[in-house]
Amino acid sequence: MARPDLSDPDYARFAWARYKRLMWWMALVSLAATATALGILWQTRGPLPILFLVFTAGGIFFSVLLAAALMGLVFLSSGTGHDEHIQDFSQHDDNDL
Repeated sequence: MARPDLSDPDYARFAWARYKRLMWWMALVSLAATATALGILWQTRGPLPILFLVFTAGGIFFSVLLAAALMGLVFLSSGTGHDEHIQDFSQHDDNDL
């Protein structure tokens, strides 16, 4: 029996739902990382300008979220068997030399 992949609509719906659930959890982790970093800055540096806090919070939040999104897509691609369906053109035949 063939392993299900993203071409199966039911399995694709399941895989993308799992990815979205992962992203919601990672959004919470991003918020926690942002709050922790801002708290450490506040404790070590004292009151900071609001614009500095806004841009620092945005940078931390979106950096952590982007890393999670990209790693999640790597795991989605690998875990659903999508990687096995890709043709490898880097393999050369002896006749091509």
